[in-house]
Amino acid sequence: MDFIKKNVPGIGLCLLIAIPSWVLGKLFPIVGGAVIAILLGMLVTIFFKNKSSFEAGIKFTSKKILLWAVILLGFGLNLNVILKTGVQSLPIIICTISTSLIVAFVIHKLFNIPSKISTLIGVGSSICGGSAIAATAPVINADDEEIAQSISVIFFYNVLAAILFPILGKLIGFDTSSGEAFGIFAGTAVNDTSSVTAAAATWDSMWNLGNSTLDKAVTVKLTRTLAIIPITLILAFIQTRKATSSGQKVSIAKIFPFFIIYFVLASIITTICISLGLSPEIFTPMKILSKFFIVTAMAAIGLNTDIVKLIKTGGKPLIIGACCWFGITAMCLLMQKLLGIW
Repeated sequence: MDFIKKNVPGIGLCLLIAIPSWVLGKLFPIVGGAVIAILLGMLVTIFFKNKSSFEAGIKFTSKKILLWAVILLGFGLNLNVILKTGVQSLPIIICTISTSLIVAFVIHKLFNIPSKISTLIGVGSSICGGSAIAATAPVINADDEEIAQSISVIFFYNVLAAILFPILGKLIGFDTSSGEAFGIFAGTAVNDTSSVTAAAATWDSMWNLGNSTLDKAVTVKLTRTLAIIPITLILAFIQTRKATSSGQKVSIAKIFPFFIIYFVLASIITTICISLGLSPEIFTPMKILSKFFIVTAMAAIGLNTDIVKLIKTGGKPLIIGACCWFGITAMCLLMQKLLGIW
């Protein structure tokens, strides 16, 4: 009963922002509901100064519901499909993820950018945008403003990629009779699902390829999503080492990202059920719920974000986002050339 009294007002406020954001995200998929929810949350908080009775629910939404969203994301992963069709793209994925993380670290040092924002942008750029940031943020104890800033940077380069990459693909001579080369490129070099879909669908429509590019791009994107597992575990280990070296008492139970285990279990359940002949469509509600939870959590994060401060401090994160974006794009094209895909 105390939980309800304490949290329901804040959760309700987040839902009031999340529902229209979800609808608008469907109408404008290149922007996405998560970004719209953050923006609406930041606008609401400008005029809604006294949030004391809502704070507990907002915090619960930005922390706990965000974790549930990542766990439910696992129900969208059929490991058999990923293993069969993702092997070809695996070397490219490994190289682009490594490039993004190295670039993020170097730029963080050169421009003295806060380490948590650098980590979130590096991981978000290289793996799967908002979902990767959602999984990484609790592991490194990122605050809501750091999450909002990282999501905003990822969104900016998502939109650019969705618009420019089909043009770039044509200019550099990707095969227009097959969607394979551009599908791998879009699935690897574009970070968020909405923009991957937009770029791949544009290529299909440009050259009348049906859904071949889109199918390839989405499969590669799902393969990249699995990188959430090792990345979060490595970051948890680094956090433990830092705490230990500074003399702090470390609770493994508090630092270890147990939600990633549930994410893996969800993926295994999906794989086993589909292998036994069940339709993948039975997991569609959980995948939809995962995306809605992310939008709801982003509404909470927007409510806890100072938009003025975000704009004032946005220059350096945009630099790190640009460097990661260029690095990933160049590495993807180089690997495709070396592997004879392009």
